[in-house]
Amino acid sequence: MIQSLFILSPTGEVLIERHFRSILTSRTVCDIFWSRASESLNHHGGVSTVGSNPFPLYDSVPPVMEVPNVHDDGIDAGSGGTLYLFSVLRDGLTYLAACPPCIGNPATLSYSAGGVGGGGQYEIPPLLVIEFLHKIADTFVLYFGDPADESAVKDNFSTAYQLLEEMVDHGWPLTTEPNALTDLIRPPTVMAKIQQAISGGSSSILSEALPTGTVSNMPWRKAGVTHPNNEIYIDIVEEIDAILSANGSVISSDVSGSIQAQSHLSGVPDLLLTFNDATLIDDCSFHPCVRYT
Repeated sequence: MIQSLFILSPTGEVLIERHFRSILTSRTVCDIFWSRASESLNHHGGVSTVGSNPFPLYDSVPPVMEVPNVHDDGIDAGSGGTLYLFSVLRDGLTYLAACPPCIGNPATLSYSAGGVGGGGQYEIPPLLVIEFLHKIADTFVLYFGDPADESAVKDNFSTAYQLLEEMVDHGWPLTTEPNALTDLIRPPTVMAKIQQAISGGSSSILSEALPTGTVSNMPWRKAGVTHPNNEIYIDIVEEIDAILSANGSVISSDVSGSIQAQSHLSGVPDLLLTFNDATLIDDCSFHPCVRYT
Protein backbone atom coordinates (compact mmCIF):
# COMPACT_ATOMS: atom_id res chain seq x y z
CA MET A 1 0.00 0.00 0.00
CA ILE A 2 1.36 3.46 0.90
CA GLN A 3 5.08 3.34 1.51
CA SER A 4 5.64 7.01 2.37
CA LEU A 5 3.62 10.20 2.65
CA PHE A 6 4.86 13.72 1.96
CA ILE A 7 3.08 17.06 2.31
CA LEU A 8 4.63 19.84 0.23
CA SER A 9 4.21 23.59 0.65
CA PRO A 10 3.27 25.88 -2.28
CA THR A 11 7.01 26.41 -2.85
CA GLY A 12 7.89 22.69 -2.86
CA GLU A 13 9.22 22.53 0.71
CA VAL A 14 8.59 19.23 2.51
CA LEU A 15 6.42 20.07 5.53
CA ILE A 16 5.44 16.55 6.64
CA GLU A 17 7.35 13.34 5.94
CA ARG A 18 6.14 9.99 7.24
CA HIS A 19 7.34 6.49 6.32
CA PHE A 20 5.00 3.60 7.13
CA ARG A 21 7.22 0.67 6.20
CA SER A 22 10.81 -0.39 6.82
CA ILE A 23 11.85 1.02 3.43
CA LEU A 24 12.57 4.74 3.48
CA THR A 25 11.60 6.72 0.40
CA SER A 26 14.13 9.34 -0.59
CA ARG A 27 13.06 12.97 -0.90
CA THR A 28 14.41 12.77 -4.43
CA VAL A 29 10.95 11.63 -5.55
CA CYS A 30 9.55 14.94 -4.27
CA ASP A 31 12.09 16.85 -6.33
CA ILE A 32 11.21 14.82 -9.42
CA PHE A 33 7.50 15.39 -8.86
CA TRP A 34 7.95 19.10 -8.24
CA SER A 35 10.05 19.62 -11.35
CA ARG A 36 7.37 17.92 -13.46
CA ALA A 37 4.46 19.64 -11.73
CA SER A 38 6.01 23.09 -12.04
CA GLU A 39 7.05 22.64 -15.67
CA SER A 40 6.33 25.93 -17.49
CA LEU A 41 4.12 26.98 -14.55
CA ASN A 42 4.55 29.32 -11.60
CA HIS A 43 3.25 27.56 -8.51
CA HIS A 44 1.72 30.11 -6.14
CA GLY A 45 -0.70 28.51 -3.76
CA GLY A 46 -1.85 26.03 -6.38
CA VAL A 47 -2.69 28.67 -9.02
CA SER A 48 -0.75 29.38 -12.20
CA THR A 49 0.07 33.01 -12.91
CA VAL A 50 1.11 32.35 -16.50
CA GLY A 51 -1.00 34.44 -18.87
CA SER A 52 -3.89 36.76 -18.13
CA ASN A 53 -6.28 34.06 -16.90
CA PRO A 54 -4.93 32.14 -13.86
CA PHE A 55 -6.04 28.52 -13.62
CA PRO A 56 -5.64 25.80 -10.97
CA LEU A 57 -2.34 23.95 -11.19
CA TYR A 58 -3.87 20.54 -10.53
CA ASP A 59 -5.56 20.62 -13.96
CA SER A 60 -2.14 20.08 -15.53
CA VAL A 61 -0.68 17.61 -13.00
CA PRO A 62 -1.59 13.92 -13.43
CA PRO A 63 -3.00 12.39 -10.22
CA VAL A 64 -0.77 9.32 -10.65
CA MET A 65 2.84 9.71 -11.75
CA GLU A 66 5.51 7.07 -12.30
CA VAL A 67 8.95 8.12 -11.06
CA PRO A 68 12.29 6.31 -10.59
CA ASN A 69 12.94 5.01 -7.08
CA VAL A 70 16.45 6.20 -6.30
CA HIS A 71 18.46 7.22 -3.24
CA ASP A 72 19.80 10.73 -2.77
CA ASP A 73 23.04 9.60 -4.42
CA GLY A 74 21.20 8.39 -7.54
CA ILE A 75 21.51 4.64 -6.80
CA ASP A 76 18.49 2.44 -7.52
CA ALA A 77 16.55 1.82 -4.29
CA GLY A 78 14.72 -1.32 -5.38
CA SER A 79 10.96 -1.92 -5.86
CA GLY A 80 11.65 -2.59 -9.51
CA GLY A 81 13.29 0.83 -9.80
CA THR A 82 9.87 2.52 -9.91
CA LEU A 83 7.47 4.26 -7.54
CA TYR A 84 3.98 5.55 -8.18
CA LEU A 85 3.22 8.99 -6.78
CA PHE A 86 -0.39 9.85 -6.03
CA SER A 87 -0.96 13.57 -5.60
CA VAL A 88 -3.80 15.75 -4.35
CA LEU A 89 -3.70 19.56 -4.19
CA ARG A 90 -5.70 21.14 -1.35
CA ASP A 91 -5.39 24.67 0.06
CA GLY A 92 -2.05 25.13 -1.68
CA LEU A 93 -0.58 21.98 -0.12
CA THR A 94 0.38 18.95 -2.18
CA TYR A 95 -0.42 15.63 -0.49
CA LEU A 96 1.94 13.08 -2.01
CA ALA A 97 1.74 9.31 -1.45
CA ALA A 98 4.57 7.08 -2.68
CA CYS A 99 3.50 3.52 -3.44
CA PRO A 100 5.59 0.62 -4.78
CA PRO A 101 4.47 -1.22 -7.92
CA CYS A 102 2.94 -4.68 -7.96
CA ILE A 103 5.61 -7.38 -7.76
CA GLY A 104 4.74 -10.78 -9.17
CA ASN A 105 1.41 -11.97 -10.53
CA PRO A 106 -1.52 -10.51 -8.52
CA ALA A 107 -3.65 -13.55 -9.36
CA THR A 108 -1.22 -15.92 -7.62
CA LEU A 109 -0.27 -13.83 -4.59
CA SER A 110 -1.57 -14.84 -1.16
CA TYR A 111 -1.41 -13.32 2.29
CA SER A 112 0.87 -14.76 4.94
CA ALA A 113 1.59 -13.88 8.55
CA GLY A 114 4.25 -11.41 7.51
CA GLY A 115 2.17 -9.82 4.74
CA VAL A 116 1.75 -10.96 1.17
CA GLY A 117 3.31 -14.34 0.46
CA GLY A 118 6.12 -14.90 -1.98
CA GLY A 119 7.65 -11.47 -1.41
CA GLY A 120 5.01 -9.87 -3.66
CA GLN A 121 2.25 -7.38 -3.13
CA TYR A 122 -1.07 -6.58 -4.64
CA GLU A 123 -1.67 -3.87 -7.19
CA ILE A 124 -2.90 -0.68 -5.54
CA PRO A 125 -6.38 0.66 -6.34
CA PRO A 126 -5.60 4.25 -7.44
CA LEU A 127 -8.93 5.73 -6.32
CA LEU A 128 -8.44 4.29 -2.83
CA VAL A 129 -5.17 6.18 -2.37
CA ILE A 130 -6.53 9.41 -3.87
CA GLU A 131 -9.66 9.27 -1.71
CA PHE A 132 -7.54 8.61 1.37
CA LEU A 133 -5.37 11.67 0.62
CA HIS A 134 -8.55 13.75 0.40
CA LYS A 135 -9.62 12.25 3.74
CA ILE A 136 -6.36 13.39 5.33
CA ALA A 137 -6.90 16.90 3.95
CA ASP A 138 -10.49 16.93 5.26
CA THR A 139 -9.25 15.83 8.69
CA PHE A 140 -6.70 18.65 8.74
CA VAL A 141 -9.52 21.11 7.95
CA LEU A 142 -11.55 19.66 10.83
CA TYR A 143 -8.66 20.03 13.28
CA PHE A 144 -6.86 23.15 12.06
CA GLY A 145 -9.70 25.12 10.48
CA ASP A 146 -10.41 26.17 6.93
CA PRO A 147 -8.12 26.63 5.08
CA ALA A 148 -5.65 24.02 6.32
CA ASP A 149 -2.75 25.74 4.61
CA GLU A 150 1.00 25.88 5.21
CA SER A 151 0.82 28.10 8.30
CA ALA A 152 -1.88 25.89 9.88
CA VAL A 153 0.25 22.76 9.45
CA LYS A 154 3.38 24.47 10.76
CA ASP A 155 1.50 25.60 13.86
CA ASN A 156 0.27 22.06 14.56
CA PHE A 157 3.15 19.75 13.62
CA SER A 158 2.69 17.40 16.58
CA THR A 159 -1.05 17.04 16.01
CA ALA A 160 -0.53 16.38 12.29
CA TYR A 161 1.93 13.56 13.00
CA GLN A 162 -0.34 12.09 15.68
CA LEU A 163 -3.23 12.06 13.21
CA LEU A 164 -1.15 10.22 10.62
CA GLU A 165 -0.14 7.68 13.29
CA GLU A 166 -3.79 6.88 13.98
CA MET A 167 -5.06 7.08 10.39
CA VAL A 168 -2.46 4.75 8.82
CA ASP A 169 -1.27 1.34 9.96
CA HIS A 170 1.72 -0.08 8.04
CA GLY A 171 0.65 1.81 4.95
CA TRP A 172 -3.04 0.86 5.08
CA PRO A 173 -5.88 3.27 6.02
CA LEU A 174 -7.09 2.47 9.53
CA THR A 175 -9.06 5.11 11.42
CA THR A 176 -10.58 7.75 9.17
CA GLU A 177 -13.85 8.64 10.90
CA PRO A 178 -13.70 12.11 12.53
CA ASN A 179 -15.79 10.88 15.46
CA ALA A 180 -13.21 8.25 16.40
CA LEU A 181 -10.24 10.54 15.72
CA THR A 182 -11.50 13.34 17.96
CA ASP A 183 -11.85 10.77 20.75
CA LEU A 184 -8.26 9.63 20.23
CA ILE A 185 -6.63 13.01 19.60
CA ARG A 186 -8.03 16.21 21.00
CA PRO A 187 -8.48 19.04 18.49
CA PRO A 188 -6.01 21.86 19.21
CA THR A 189 -7.27 24.76 21.31
CA VAL A 190 -5.65 27.89 22.66
CA MET A 191 -5.69 26.48 26.20
CA ALA A 192 -4.18 23.17 25.03
CA LYS A 193 -1.36 25.04 23.27
CA ILE A 194 -0.64 27.02 26.45
CA GLN A 195 -0.54 23.82 28.52
CA GLN A 196 1.71 22.17 25.94
CA ALA A 197 4.09 25.14 25.99
CA ILE A 198 4.24 25.08 29.79
CA SER A 199 4.70 21.31 30.08
CA GLY A 200 7.15 21.20 27.18
CA GLY A 201 5.58 18.07 25.71
CA SER A 202 2.89 16.98 23.28
CA SER A 203 1.07 14.47 25.49
CA SER A 204 -1.70 16.96 26.25
CA ILE A 205 -3.22 16.42 22.80
CA LEU A 206 -3.75 12.71 23.46
CA SER A 207 -6.92 11.57 25.14
CA GLU A 208 -6.55 9.47 28.29
CA ALA A 209 -10.03 7.92 27.98
CA LEU A 210 -10.89 4.95 25.80
CA PRO A 211 -12.49 6.29 22.60
CA THR A 212 -16.17 5.31 22.50
CA GLY A 213 -16.33 5.43 18.72
CA THR A 214 -13.80 2.62 18.19
CA VAL A 215 -15.36 -0.02 20.45
CA SER A 216 -18.56 -0.41 18.42
CA ASN A 217 -19.50 -1.50 14.92
CA MET A 218 -20.36 2.12 14.11
CA PRO A 219 -17.22 4.25 14.47
CA TRP A 220 -19.01 7.26 12.96
CA ARG A 221 -21.35 7.55 15.99
CA LYS A 222 -20.57 7.80 19.68
CA ALA A 223 -22.21 5.58 22.26
CA GLY A 224 -25.01 7.00 24.41
CA VAL A 225 -25.89 9.98 22.21
CA THR A 226 -28.87 11.90 23.58
CA HIS A 227 -30.75 14.93 22.30
CA PRO A 228 -33.55 16.85 24.04
CA ASN A 229 -35.63 16.85 20.85
CA ASN A 230 -35.64 13.87 18.50
CA GLU A 231 -35.57 15.38 15.02
CA ILE A 232 -33.81 14.97 11.71
CA TYR A 233 -33.38 17.42 8.84
CA ILE A 234 -33.03 16.19 5.26
CA ASP A 235 -32.07 18.35 2.29
CA ILE A 236 -32.14 17.20 -1.32
CA VAL A 237 -29.70 19.13 -3.53
CA GLU A 238 -29.97 18.68 -7.29
CA GLU A 239 -27.68 20.01 -10.01
CA ILE A 240 -28.28 20.08 -13.75
CA ASP A 241 -25.35 20.42 -16.16
CA ALA A 242 -26.29 20.98 -19.78
CA ILE A 243 -24.76 22.18 -23.05
CA LEU A 244 -27.09 24.16 -25.29
CA SER A 245 -26.64 25.02 -28.93
CA ALA A 246 -27.06 28.52 -30.38
CA ASN A 247 -30.73 27.88 -31.15
CA GLY A 248 -31.47 26.62 -27.64
CA SER A 249 -31.59 22.87 -28.23
CA VAL A 250 -29.97 20.56 -25.70
CA ILE A 251 -26.75 18.96 -26.93
CA SER A 252 -25.98 17.01 -23.74
CA SER A 253 -27.29 17.08 -20.20
CA ASP A 254 -26.66 15.42 -16.87
CA VAL A 255 -28.47 15.52 -13.53
CA SER A 256 -26.67 14.89 -10.23
CA GLY A 257 -27.80 15.31 -6.66
CA SER A 258 -27.15 14.57 -3.03
CA ILE A 259 -29.24 13.81 0.04
CA GLN A 260 -27.82 15.62 3.07
CA ALA A 261 -29.05 14.67 6.53
CA GLN A 262 -28.48 16.33 9.88
CA SER A 263 -29.56 14.01 12.67
CA HIS A 264 -30.54 14.99 16.20
CA LEU A 265 -31.82 11.56 17.19
CA SER A 266 -30.96 9.85 20.45
CA GLY A 267 -29.42 6.41 20.53
CA VAL A 268 -29.00 4.37 17.35
CA PRO A 269 -32.42 4.28 15.68
CA ASP A 270 -33.24 2.61 12.36
CA LEU A 271 -34.82 4.91 9.79
CA LEU A 272 -36.54 3.81 6.58
CA LEU A 273 -36.27 6.13 3.58
CA THR A 274 -38.33 5.09 0.57
CA PHE A 275 -38.06 6.45 -2.97
CA ASN A 276 -41.09 6.56 -5.24
CA ASP A 277 -39.03 5.21 -8.14
CA ALA A 278 -35.65 3.88 -7.00
CA THR A 279 -34.81 2.73 -10.54
CA LEU A 280 -34.06 6.35 -11.46
CA ILE A 281 -31.10 6.39 -9.06
CA ASP A 282 -27.91 5.48 -10.90
CA ASP A 283 -24.21 5.67 -10.02
CA CYS A 284 -24.83 6.40 -6.35
CA SER A 285 -22.73 6.13 -3.20
CA PHE A 286 -23.80 6.35 0.43
CA HIS A 287 -22.33 6.78 3.87
CA PRO A 288 -21.51 3.48 5.62
CA CYS A 289 -24.50 4.01 7.94
CA VAL A 290 -26.89 3.53 4.99
CA ARG A 291 -28.07 0.03 4.07
CA TYR A 292 -29.20 0.44 0.47
CA THR A 293 -31.59 -2.25 -0.80
